[in-house]
Amino acid sequence: MKPDRRHSLYLPFATALRDKLRGGYNLSKMQADLLAGITVGIVAVPLSMALAIGSGVPPQYGLYTAIVAGLLIALTGGSRFSVSGPTAAFIVILHPIAEKYGAGGLVTAGCMAGLMMISMGVARMGKLIQFIPYPVTTGFTTGIAVVIASLQFKDFFGLQLTVQPESFLERLWLMGQALPGLHWPDLWIGVFTLTLLLLWPRLKTGFPAPLVGMAVATVLAWLLGRWMDGFQVATIASRFSYAWNGEVLPGIPPFPPQFVLPWQLPGPDGQPLGMSLGLIKDLLGPAMAIAVLGAIESLLCAVVADGMTGTKHDPDAELIGQGIGNVVAPFFGGIAATGALARTAANIRAGARGPLAAVFHALFILLVLLVLAPVLGYLPMAALAALLLLVAWNMSELKHFRHILKIAPGSDILVLLVCFGLTVMFDMVIAIGVGVVLASLLFMNRMAEMSGGKSVEADHPHLESPLPTGVRLYEVTGPLFFGAAEKAMNALHDIAERPRAVIIDIENVTVIDVSGLVALDSAIERWQSDGVLVAVAGVHGQPALLMRRAGLRNIPGKLLLSASLPQALTRVRHYLGESATGAPLLTERIS
Repeated sequence: MKPDRRHSLYLPFATALRDKLRGGYNLSKMQADLLAGITVGIVAVPLSMALAIGSGVPPQYGLYTAIVAGLLIALTGGSRFSVSGPTAAFIVILHPIAEKYGAGGLVTAGCMAGLMMISMGVARMGKLIQFIPYPVTTGFTTGIAVVIASLQFKDFFGLQLTVQPESFLERLWLMGQALPGLHWPDLWIGVFTLTLLLLWPRLKTGFPAPLVGMAVATVLAWLLGRWMDGFQVATIASRFSYAWNGEVLPGIPPFPPQFVLPWQLPGPDGQPLGMSLGLIKDLLGPAMAIAVLGAIESLLCAVVADGMTGTKHDPDAELIGQGIGNVVAPFFGGIAATGALARTAANIRAGARGPLAAVFHALFILLVLLVLAPVLGYLPMAALAALLLLVAWNMSELKHFRHILKIAPGSDILVLLVCFGLTVMFDMVIAIGVGVVLASLLFMNRMAEMSGGKSVEADHPHLESPLPTGVRLYEVTGPLFFGAAEKAMNALHDIAERPRAVIIDIENVTVIDVSGLVALDSAIERWQSDGVLVAVAGVHGQPALLMRRAGLRNIPGKLLLSASLPQALTRVRHYLGESATGAPLLTERIS
């Protein structure tokens, strides 16, 4: 059954959950959703904190995002099984914003992006995402993975950097210079955690690798710190703190997200950011980047969920749900959120039966925050960096990247490499913009190569008899659009002597745009000005509709429009006085 698009778009709170639960939701399904939600929540707790840290803000911001945005998007989005929250793909966009504008600028940009995503959904732009070519998405996704990995080296190796440059090459250069001063305890914990994360799934114990990896790394770091002199590693508690009742405490606050105006959060100088027209103008570009990436990520996630469950999501409602989550979450300290592919897949594999699984996932994270916040402070930064290194490797799509390099046409390889390089060296927004434009131009070039025009003598399959003396036949094939019109019409200009009549066969023209119509009309006018009878054959479908709107009509003795080549040839013979039978003129309509 198709969802009620009117309701899902304009009354999401009232109808989205009803639509998702349609089909007999019962206690058994709720129990399955509860178990799935807890399973995904276990994975999401350390990952959300790691993603917040990678984005340049304290770890609790990631938890707030998973709680508030994750819950709202589950209830109002267009996918039954998607789990939303902070994702690794956002790090390359959010980290520079946090560096320049602080946490206040970061969450304000996220709120602006949410409004943009709601506008996208209301404008029914959900299906437009499918027009982003695969080499573009693969290129910028792999590029994002490389950038994410480079941002983790500082904590993984325990390096001391005074600044964290935005430029990829500058970042690598500074880390290379700082490498001799690496902190071995951090590196040992990082290597141990990464090894455990890689090997644990092979044991097939059923316990999530992130849970086991973070727990074991935390206990190991704590024990080694007590047993070995000088063995100290950076932890969440040693790196981050919060203020409570005038006192600065280590770690993360053990209470639920508090309402706050996004622009009242700290700016780059630690003071409340404040709201101004200039700030909105400065954050407009970053907000658009967040909205575009959020739309792409969430809809790709929903498509994957559909493939795993056999369901069908509403892309426009999904954009609105994502927008609602991103508008509200910043008022509780949340950063940008979108559909998380790995968590969604884990949700489905854990037996989720509906959207309440994602709701339970958010509530479980809230419970962990309230009960286990002091324990979370012991998590080693190197262990979280190892977790993000694994996330970066999994999202790199290296297998698909290599596959495209092996089998794709040169134009697709060019798009892939350009998007990858621009993402790494500059940013994802430039990569997507340039990639889509480049892919479109290359596609139009390929379509233009399929279009053409040629002079036909006597080998046309629809010619039952030779052409009359002084009559020239031209066949135009392929889409007649702005990139191919000039090429297709060139053959009509290469005539040494003036014919008595010209027949232009467009039977194999599947589509024509205004540029193609202008080129065709110019050729017709040129022949008419020389007193040549012009007949256009094979006029039907979309070309016929456009020609009718443009006012092209039969002009006896000058312009003949026919539905087929035999009809056009019969009419030309008649007007040239070569009809042996004196057959009457055919008067067919353009259809």
